Amino acid sequence: MFMPQSVTCRPVSTLAIVGLTCGVLLATIASATVPSSGNYQVGQIIEPQEKTTLSDREFHEILQSVDIIYIGEAHYTPSHVEAALQVLQSVVNGGRKPVLGMEMFSWDGQTGLDRYLTGAVTSTEDFLAESHWKNNWGGKYEHYSPLVDFAKTHNLTLLGLNPPRPLVRNVAKQGLGGIESSPEGQRLPLALTGGWTIPVPFPADDPDYRRIIYDQIEQCHAGLSQEVYQKIYEASVFRDEGMASVIASTVKSDAPESTIFVSYTGAGHIQYGLPIPKRVQRQLGVPVKDVTVYLHALDSEHPEDVDHLIDERIADYVWLTALGPQGRQPRCGE
Repeated sequence: MFMPQSVTCRPVSTLAIVGLTCGVLLATIASATVPSSGNYQVGQIIEPQEKTTLSDREFHEILQSVDIIYIGEAHYTPSHVEAALQVLQSVVNGGRKPVLGMEMFSWDGQTGLDRYLTGAVTSTEDFLAESHWKNNWGGKYEHYSPLVDFAKTHNLTLLGLNPPRPLVRNVAKQGLGGIESSPEGQRLPLALTGGWTIPVPFPADDPDYRRIIYDQIEQCHAGLSQEVYQKIYEASVFRDEGMASVIASTVKSDAPESTIFVSYTGAGHIQYGLPIPKRVQRQLGVPVKDVTVYLHALDSEHPEDVDHLIDERIADYVWLTALGPQGRQPRCGE
């Protein structure tokens, strides 16, 4: 496996301590500035534990010191794609080889991704058809094409993280029990799973994850029955466990030690280190250094949004970026 045998930077056993970073990393930011509410600026990278900001050099050193980087975005926000490109470039400049995983692509489209990156497919239209973009993610591919272009230009491995939408929909309708009782079990067609296996039975529920995610589902989808909420919740579990399996399986591989996995998903999949990062740690069974970077499009008229992220210690680092065309995206329940 490509990661060193070392203590993880973020303890994930309890929610209370999610967001702590290794002492060696904290030592590098001792001289950083302290941001104040109402005076946040685009470009600041804030460490919530100490409520300090990092310089570019300090952030680069942190990225070079870990084996998995989890980046959380607000979908279709250009400044978040730009931030991810900066992370990838920093990793490359430091002499490490990133493997990029993207939520926007699914297991069943991996062959199409591979063929496009190697030049076997040259047209964007054919690439999107073979990677099942429309069926699994949709929206304008141009929003995310810079990340794919970066992987292609730098000859990087690019992996689709998401389970295919038909599988997710099946869980949303039947719950995880529908998978576990299915006669196919893990023998689902390789064309659908992309070679990734689905754990049957599923791992035991995580009470911290349930407490956070279930509450958010209720706030974002008011007025539904508890039965429906439970199935939506189980679909979330299924997706996070599935994306974690891609990362963990890749980290376990025989890739060179200079390799580093960069995961790019919606910010909800990295919050408090619970949805994907904690599952990866559990699946690996050995410590691994990782870091979570929560991207937030700053609305200067709503500094309380940043206050909330910092006070909650939503991630190891909160990176403030420019607003996207959708403007401020309020939290569910506001």
